[in-house]
Amino acid sequence: MKQSKILRPGLSRRQFLQSVGGLAALLALPRETVFRRPTRQLSGTLRILQWSHFVPRYDEWFDEFAVAWGNEVGVEVIVDHVGLTDLVPRTVAEINAGEGHDLIEHIAPVPQFEPSVISLNDLNAEAVNRFGDRVGLSTRASFNPVTDNFHSYCHGWVPDVGDYRKSLWAEVGKEDGPATWQDLIDFGAPIRDDLGVQMGIGMSNEIDSNMAARALIWSFGGSVQDEDANVTINSPETVAAVAFMKELFEKAMTPEVFSWQAASNNQLLIAGQASYILNSISAYRSAQQVNPEVADDIFFTPALTGPDGIGLASEHVIYNYIVPTHAENPDAAMEFLLHLTENYDQAVFNSELYNFPSYFSTTPDLLEGENWVGDDPFGSNPPDKLAVLGTAEEWSTVVGHPGPANAAVGEVFATFILPEMMAKAARGDLTPEEAVAEAEERIIPIFEKWRDEGLI
Repeated sequence: MKQSKILRPGLSRRQFLQSVGGLAALLALPRETVFRRPTRQLSGTLRILQWSHFVPRYDEWFDEFAVAWGNEVGVEVIVDHVGLTDLVPRTVAEINAGEGHDLIEHIAPVPQFEPSVISLNDLNAEAVNRFGDRVGLSTRASFNPVTDNFHSYCHGWVPDVGDYRKSLWAEVGKEDGPATWQDLIDFGAPIRDDLGVQMGIGMSNEIDSNMAARALIWSFGGSVQDEDANVTINSPETVAAVAFMKELFEKAMTPEVFSWQAASNNQLLIAGQASYILNSISAYRSAQQVNPEVADDIFFTPALTGPDGIGLASEHVIYNYIVPTHAENPDAAMEFLLHLTENYDQAVFNSELYNFPSYFSTTPDLLEGENWVGDDPFGSNPPDKLAVLGTAEEWSTVVGHPGPANAAVGEVFATFILPEMMAKAARGDLTPEEAVAEAEERIIPIFEKWRDEGLI
């Protein structure tokens, strides 16, 4: 067995133990890398394309981890990273060209690529055989029940918690932060008006706005589709959610949320200028490095509940690897994914607990016993600040909820119909009823197209 490198380049396991203290540090470390002999003879080159992770050191670890596996099995591994917004266009370009990478990682479901990728049914079956049951939302993000096909391999996901500034909420009498969507108005309004700090929920063409719109709609009892992929967006529940977002904007936010990029709410929180954002823990991890005082004041909530007590949030990120039909080394691609999954405790640790596993058996230290979320290895104050992540599976779902993340849902997500719907109502361009009706007019043809293709 060979030991993987962790933390930063040049910091050895021994140095880490010395820096943070003996036995406690040892207990916090993931296992050494486990190498299992591949089920087939491998050779050649494996080309991997994936995003530049929000936690930079993850990429440093991953690249070394992948190359080390390749050296062990006789495969040259090349890893390329691109920005989040370049992933889908790059994938489309490679598919159209019929050449490119063997393995491409996306951070949202990509069922629209099913006609252009290799079926991963056998790979997913082998993963269950080795690692036990996978998280339900991982299956719903990678499996098409209509075609009975795994178009992707989902190795992990990221909870979408609420990040709030405890001191600000304490000043308005809500020290433990919001528990309901209505709390964002009732307490967020005086925080903005009296304390000068706004709410940070986007309504623009970026991933966090997409996730926030869905969480709000679900928590009000609405959805884009039902379990059978029938369009259900135009409902009283969705209209009520859109009307709520308009009121929330008017009472607790500023117009900058209409032009945000994916990092904008993170930046606002880190700068101490947001009372609440809906995001992963990546913004908090960045604050620990650049603004420790703000980081100590950031705490977390599970999914906020709506008027009937429903509280759901989409996974913030859900990792889906695809193997395009043009892949020249699909065998190596699939063997590598099994190797990554077997060592997923390293992925979780080197993402600073950003990544959660699809197979919890691979990362027992995350939630079991003296676990990482209850005693953060990365210096949270207090150490159990991330304990809310321990229940994340209970209140997390996928973008197609209550159905699967099918190709139509994927296109609706990629074209930002829901955040645009929210923005038009919030700005007063349309009434909530008109904004929902317009969104429905855009969504129905998308579902019809993919139904005609036989994929929903």
